[in-house]
Amino acid sequence: MALDALIVRFGLPAIFVGAGVEGEPFAIAGGFLAHRHLVPLSAAIAAATAGSLLIDQMWFFLGRYARSSRWVAKMRRRPAFDRMLGVIERHPVTSVLFFRFAYGLRAVAPVAIGTSRVPVARFVTLNLAAAAVWGPAFTLAGYVFGHAIDRWLPGFGPYGIALGAAVSIGVAIALFAHRHR
Repeated sequence: MALDALIVRFGLPAIFVGAGVEGEPFAIAGGFLAHRHLVPLSAAIAAATAGSLLIDQMWFFLGRYARSSRWVAKMRRRPAFDRMLGVIERHPVTSVLFFRFAYGLRAVAPVAIGTSRVPVARFVTLNLAAAAVWGPAFTLAGYVFGHAIDRWLPGFGPYGIALGAAVSIGVAIALFAHRHR
């Protein structure tokens, strides 16, 4: 199966899962794929927004209702967890609205918020608002990035897709490796 056909078939689910798990690189890649007309821009925005929203909800509920699990205990041992919990207790609304925009907090923040005193309804509402800004912002950044590549590197043609995918995957791998180091 050709690369274009794979992207058309699995692009939106990959954006959904990737945006929720690793964040920005996948939302940006979704915008780039939309620029290349491999996925609709509105669908890429929706996939990034929904993936971010739902997976962060899942992490929140894991922190709230599975506090004694081995996974939550491992998260609690991370140095960023205690710092994040302190910030959450002092500034709960700001913490929920902006954690997904702060590098290095995306994995630990929703779990920390789940273990805090932030009410479920407040988290759900604020998480929805933040995801509604985050998804379009990073997806549109990828869309604009696609225009910039076309302008600065017009000779790439069909190789532009492979270049964009390689850069996005490379960034995702580097972020994942750095986060889990």
